[in-house]
Amino acid sequence: MLDHGSLDHSNVNATDALRHRMRHSAAHVMADAVLKVFPEAKMGIGPPTQDGFYYDFDVSRPFTPEDLESIENLMRQTIADRQPFLREELSRKEALDLFADQPYKLEIIGDLPEDTTLSIYRHGGFIDLCQGPHVDGTADIQAVKLLNIAGAYWRGDERRPMLQRIYGTAWETQQALDDYLTRLEEAERRDHRTLGRQLGLFSVHEEIGPGLIVWHPKGGVVRSLVEDYWRDIHYRHDYSIVYSPHIGRAQLWETSGHLSHYRDSMYAPLEVDEQEYFLKPMNCPFHIMVYRSSLRSYRELPLRIAELGTVYRYERSGVLHGLMRVRGFTQDDAHIFCLPEQVESEVGGVLDLTFELLDAFGFTDFSISLSTRPESYAGELDLWEHATESLRRALEQRSLVYDIDDGGGAFYGPKIDIKIKDALGRDWQCTTVQFDFNLPERFDLSFMDSEGGRSRPFMVHRAILGSLERFLGVLIEHYAGAFPLWLSPTQAVVIPIADRHQEYAESVKTRLESKGFRTEVDGRSERMNLKIRNAQLQKIPYMLVVGDREQDDDAVAVRTREGGNLGAMPVTDLLSRLADELAGRNVQQC
Repeated sequence: MLDHGSLDHSNVNATDALRHRMRHSAAHVMADAVLKVFPEAKMGIGPPTQDGFYYDFDVSRPFTPEDLESIENLMRQTIADRQPFLREELSRKEALDLFADQPYKLEIIGDLPEDTTLSIYRHGGFIDLCQGPHVDGTADIQAVKLLNIAGAYWRGDERRPMLQRIYGTAWETQQALDDYLTRLEEAERRDHRTLGRQLGLFSVHEEIGPGLIVWHPKGGVVRSLVEDYWRDIHYRHDYSIVYSPHIGRAQLWETSGHLSHYRDSMYAPLEVDEQEYFLKPMNCPFHIMVYRSSLRSYRELPLRIAELGTVYRYERSGVLHGLMRVRGFTQDDAHIFCLPEQVESEVGGVLDLTFELLDAFGFTDFSISLSTRPESYAGELDLWEHATESLRRALEQRSLVYDIDDGGGAFYGPKIDIKIKDALGRDWQCTTVQFDFNLPERFDLSFMDSEGGRSRPFMVHRAILGSLERFLGVLIEHYAGAFPLWLSPTQAVVIPIADRHQEYAESVKTRLESKGFRTEVDGRSERMNLKIRNAQLQKIPYMLVVGDREQDDDAVAVRTREGGNLGAMPVTDLLSRLADELAGRNVQQC
């Protein structure tokens, strides 16, 4: 494999294939322009991405916004010159000679197997080591825009040089580019990190450490509501909820295989009583201990064990991102131990639970993939076939559309992945249903079968929300912080017009709270319009203004965070309205 990956055309439609080639080609055009501005630049890699492209450079100074403008102008000149992209194959020696002044390219060549076919692409006077594919010529790059600059370690290794990365995007029409830039602006408005500060939901502190989240009172309310609903629905689906320690002895992680296969993502051990303990990166071994705590009979299966379990994984500082990529997070983990003949119904039950749970939070658009056996795998072939067919039938019985990721399963079992689509149409990996033929063997799990012998149970890993931190980050951006009523930290704020209305405002608050509605009173000595504006900025669903008339009529003047004015209504009518809205768990428009 060269510096740019080739496209698997079977997994994308024609438009995606065109965009992939166009963006790949735009990365080359950008590198050409950079070398014209910075002739001494050393090139790293420049692949296409889902929505654009980037290229990494080793330059004498950081790029500036002015540099980006100059580079983009040079790109437009190259595009206007209609230069063809030409592919050539060459020997390893020819490639080493050609890129003698490009150390990162030489490193890539040196790491390739001897029998690799080396190729280059030319346009104008620019040459890059590349496998392709590309568009026919620069004129096929219809609309391009450079977006921003970031630092990136060469090959993700923090011990290597920090390179300068330029991100850009390219589209088949100017309208498509304009639409994308509008989506970027909307995504920025919805950024959960900004909204987290604005709404007082969570924070990250250097004193505590990067990637470790502190939940504030309002964020704690939202998280508690998510957790409470999660527990309620799991009890209704006959799961047993457990709690497990945050650390375990090294022996546990040796048996599970984490120390041999996952060590780089685990934190340094703690020494306790002259023995090593590790912060847990996963909950699986603890749930296995619950299963092994007694001799199991086939009559006890399926056994569904679930936990909101906090785990700790080392992530490089450069990839940490708000709630989306952290070092300590809580997984909505579950493990199902079942008989072979129960597998299909158990997988079906997980799918039913998944869609019920996600629908409650306003996610109704999904993409689903089924990942099958890779070339290297653990477990018996007939078990793999049985598990894969069980996953397939569970999907098809529910008339669910899915893609096949042939050979994309983990070495220990096939899986189903479900991505949710948010209000901006972005996909987020969420649910995974994963078979595991490895851990039951490692921990020698068994049950007493109907003939009195010992048999190995099937084990299914399952996470629906993924991690609470990431899911809540997606939730914040999906609703732009304006949660539906049932999830809003504060559901209503009472705003007295003058000090003499304060007592009545408090009485309205008390009446709403007695019915379970989370209510505040804004008694500050500020103008009413300023209080209303503040409540709207805090995304509070209802603002209840009270003055002389409302006090005399036992009423409130109701405004909504969207700016709507519902007028005055008796408090009893307001209570009925809120109760009806909660009963339906109405999802606000995003």
